[in-house]
Amino acid sequence: MILNISGVVLLGTVVFLFCRKDGLKGSHATVCGLFGFYLSSTAIAPSIKAGGQSLAGLLGGLNF
Repeated sequence: MILNISGVVLLGTVVFLFCRKDGLKGSHATVCGLFGFYLSSTAIAPSIKAGGQSLAGLLGGLNF
């Protein structure tokens, strides 16, 4: 659950920065959000989730 919330916060921050710095319009951000919402209900959603968890595990295992 914590990984999901932090992922949403991270992606929301990226979209916000794109809106402020790179000229991403609010309508584009809305379309991106709707795309993600509808993508989560498709058959590919478990693969995307597994890939995200794998990437989070990889990044969590890095030591600096």
